[in-house]
Amino acid sequence: MPDAFKITQLSLRLRIFLSMIFLTLIASVLIAAVSIYQFRKEARDYHQDRLERKEDAITEHINYILSTTTYPLTTENLPLIFKDKIYELANIHSLEINIYDLNGKLLISSKGAFTIDKVAKPIQPIILKIIQSSPSKRFVDLQMVQGQKYRSSYSYLKDTKFKPLGIINLPYVEETSFYENEVKNFLMRFSQVYGFMLLISFVIAYFLSSYITKSLQTISEKLQQTQFYKKNEKIQLESTSKEIKSLVSAYNAMVDKLEESAALLAQSEREEAWREMAKQVAHEIKNPLTPMRLTVQSFQRKFDPNDPNVKQKMDDYSKTLIQQIDTMSSVASAFSNFASLPAQQNETLNIVYVVQLALDIFTEDFIRFEASEPEIITKIDRTQLIRIITNLVKNAIQAIPEDKVNPLVVVTVFREGENAKIIVKDNGKGISIENKNRIFEPKFTTKTSGMGLGLGIIRNIVESYHGTIDFESEPEAGTEFTVTLPIINT
Repeated sequence: MPDAFKITQLSLRLRIFLSMIFLTLIASVLIAAVSIYQFRKEARDYHQDRLERKEDAITEHINYILSTTTYPLTTENLPLIFKDKIYELANIHSLEINIYDLNGKLLISSKGAFTIDKVAKPIQPIILKIIQSSPSKRFVDLQMVQGQKYRSSYSYLKDTKFKPLGIINLPYVEETSFYENEVKNFLMRFSQVYGFMLLISFVIAYFLSSYITKSLQTISEKLQQTQFYKKNEKIQLESTSKEIKSLVSAYNAMVDKLEESAALLAQSEREEAWREMAKQVAHEIKNPLTPMRLTVQSFQRKFDPNDPNVKQKMDDYSKTLIQQIDTMSSVASAFSNFASLPAQQNETLNIVYVVQLALDIFTEDFIRFEASEPEIITKIDRTQLIRIITNLVKNAIQAIPEDKVNPLVVVTVFREGENAKIIVKDNGKGISIENKNRIFEPKFTTKTSGMGLGLGIIRNIVESYHGTIDFESEPEAGTEFTVTLPIINT
């Protein structure tokens, strides 16, 4: 596994280069192996055919001798029949000849003493058993004697009525020096050609891999420089392959769509920001307007010019109005300085501790916290994480009817692979089937109060940290929200 990982880390150019060299090596080794195999097969076929031809010729000659002899055709008479003829046969056919009885005992041989005697006399029991099991066929035994390869052919010697008289053995020495020399000469010539071919392969592989990856390198550099809110240059390549041209076209089309998306997104973000700002300004301004209205109405109702404390009451009313006006002024100042508000702070923190800390603000005794381990480290804004937990737990509490016998909210934190999981589960009334697809929609709510922005904002926060949020719910059984965030290995 580590070796495979290292190979995948190599550049495409180097991998193409190594692949071409590897293919050259494999092809050369296969050519050499096939050639050697072919030489040896030809040698084996040649000696096999030569032995069969000699065997056929000797068999015809022996049958002629048996048909013309004056001795009765019996196994016991075979030494007499071939007493002089066996040497003549051996000289004519340039092959040793051994004749055995049906039990494998040597009766007569063309040589009084020959190197194979110790192996061939008598016939080995296993060979004799094979011959006896198939009297109509021949058997060829391959042996190595003193470093020399022998082919020993065994077949039945039959009379004119095809009755077995004995067993004829023809030991044949395979002379392989010619083919061995041919193999050596071939390998010598092949190594010379192969060395030159390998040198040429290195050169071709180098230039070919450079040519193939040149266009990809250009595309890679452009991709690395591509940014969402930036004017990206298109790739202009000529005289390239169809596949690379298709890739370049896809990149250029992506640049066009990216620019369109960036413009639409910027416009949408501006419009959304202004809408949200308008809502916040309206909300913050309405807060001081209510007490101001009540103060004016009270002043109008209770004002009496003859009251001896009229001056003091005027001062009190004025202070109240000035205080609310100052509040409105501070709201206006805060929004005028909106651009300078502090950015979101990403902290490396233990989410087990922060989640438990976020639960401390709740006084309900049916909230339970569980963690698989004391520390799971991730990078996220502490305030945003607390906002996620408090919102989900608050929703879970509100989802439980007041008359529930055993209300329960369980918050669980655990590690799963390279992610941290936060699960908020309740046994409330659940989410209806028709509302499941709209649960994350902005301004959607089933409550009588609130703007319905909570879950939508939470999903945006989670996804901004490359996480996910999903849920499972059963009506009248409860809901389970699962937040997944990437963790940092320590």
